Amino acid sequence: MTAAAKSSTQIAERITEAMLARKLAPGTRLGEQQLAELFGVSRTQIREALTRLVTRGIVTVSARRGWYVIEPTSEDARDAFEARRVLELGLLRHARPLSAEAIKALRLHVEHEQVALEGDDVATRSFLLGDFHVCLCESFGNSLLADTLRDLTTRTTLTAMQYQSSHHAKQSCAEHVGIVAALESGDLAQAEQLMHDHLCNVEAGLEASLRSDPLSPLQQALAPLTDRNSFDKQSFAIPPYHPS
Repeated sequence: MTAAAKSSTQIAERITEAMLARKLAPGTRLGEQQLAELFGVSRTQIREALTRLVTRGIVTVSARRGWYVIEPTSEDARDAFEARRVLELGLLRHARPLSAEAIKALRLHVEHEQVALEGDDVATRSFLLGDFHVCLCESFGNSLLADTLRDLTTRTTLTAMQYQSSHHAKQSCAEHVGIVAALESGDLAQAEQLMHDHLCNVEAGLEASLRSDPLSPLQQALAPLTDRNSFDKQSFAIPPYHPS
């Protein structure tokens, strides 16, 4: 791999990590010149990195507007969660028990999650919660599925940012702890069930926002103060003017 290709790969991963950390919001413009200056590379390398992200479905580009972080629709969110269920539950269903070393790495990851929850570093907390699922895939030795899951997790993270998910970070961390405990005991069936429940809980946190009516605040603001027909017109009549 050439140095330029390696650099574009690394830049693409840095941008992906920023999305997982909720530092790049949906719809953020990714200017070629600004990124080239930040990374100290040519605009050609930036275009290569952004093209990789377009291929992975987490950046969009148009000739007139440039490069932007995707803005997932509600349908995109449901598709991404369905894909995650197929991938993650299938992985656990057909996997062999993890090694002691792999379990140790996962336990360390959730410990880092717990530490991040106690502090004010929202970016690190968000990244670790999303990256847990990627690390789980990597623990089973499947780097191809891990790469796919990283992109799907990025999509659902962007959706959570856009629709203000009600699923709380502490709940996610506690569910991760339960999954690791099941894996440590060698109970893959229990781990699969816990993962299923976890993904459903995260999606449910989004569904509450997706079901909300975007016109509700405006509708409430423009609602009449009372029934116009119930006014006593006589009592609200303007008194005649009598000059002094």
